[in-house]
Amino acid sequence: MLSAEMKDLIATFPMGFVATVTPDGAPAVSPKGTFLVLDDQTIAYSDIRSPGTRHNLTANPAVEVNFIDPFRRIAVRAAGSAVLHSKGSDWFIAHHPQWLDAFGDLAKRIRSLVEITLHHAQMIWTPPYDDGVTEDEMIATYKTKFAGIYP
Repeated sequence: MLSAEMKDLIATFPMGFVATVTPDGAPAVSPKGTFLVLDDQTIAYSDIRSPGTRHNLTANPAVEVNFIDPFRRIAVRAAGSAVLHSKGSDWFIAHHPQWLDAFGDLAKRIRSLVEITLHHAQMIWTPPYDDGVTEDEMIATYKTKFAGIYP
């Protein structure tokens, strides 16, 4: 399901924009910056202070996540079902060390780990690639743009 390219993008840019559905049916999107790829069909993030997302997933486990490489202007869109694993649960205890290794002291604040079993994942490219723009050109353009924003 997740290709090597998708896994690399998520590992490099672990902030995923998580889309859930509120109990009254409204869409909700929230960024989560602690994603890890667990295997070819599973990603997970730490819930540090996400009461709205946690509430939405408890009512409806359907979720979609988008990860973006802002320089290459490519993305991963991944959809699946989420399970929340509370601090102290067997799953949490078994997997929490991965977040300690990846995120250090931030991992000490985790309330639960959210495991997402993927049903679908795909790469998304920005339209300029359709016009022949190369990845190197795209990176150069956005390096210049971000350097102007953050000199």
